[in-house]
Amino acid sequence: MQRGGCHCGAVRYEAGLLPERHSICCCKDCRRTAGAPMVAWAIYPKDAVTVTKGAPKSRASSEHAERFFCSECGTGLFYVSETYLPGKIDVASATLDEPELIGPPQAILQTAERVAWVADIHTLPQFPRQPGMD
Repeated sequence: MQRGGCHCGAVRYEAGLLPERHSICCCKDCRRTAGAPMVAWAIYPKDAVTVTKGAPKSRASSEHAERFFCSECGTGLFYVSETYLPGKIDVASATLDEPELIGPPQAILQTAERVAWVADIHTLPQFPRQPGMD
């Protein structure tokens, strides 16, 4: 059982099985709604994901898709598109309590729309914490 939720805890959910796919999306809609250069998504059958606390708010992010988020803290939680992903729900995998348990993403999607510098992000210096705050 995978469990997760928003930043403030107002919305909680669970998924009864492992995702069908785990991928990173670089599309403009994901970037704009997350305020981040990319978003990792774990795709499940819709009926495998249950909201156990609260009620996420939704909005149409395009004519074909709906995004769900916490109305209290704004955390993006789910993406649904019957046009592109019929019968499926994408869960923002970073909102899982233990995202490591579903394994690493298997693909990067929508690279035609990615921010150019993302392609080389793995070459940047890495720090275990904010530099200077050891």
